[in-house]
Amino acid sequence: MRDIIKLTCGNCGRANYHTTKNKRTMTDKFVIKKFCPTERKHTEHKEGKISKG
Repeated sequence: MRDIIKLTCGNCGRANYHTTKNKRTMTDKFVIKKFCPTERKHTEHKEGKISKG
């Protein structure tokens, strides 16, 4: 089952992107370098959960 996750910037803490993740194949936290429009540079974005409700 795929879950929707948000990608938050490691430096400023803003959630700039969202994507899906397969929990069975990727059990660890998702980390990727993406462009942060607030800081105007590429930074590490880490996985965060989207609240349902």
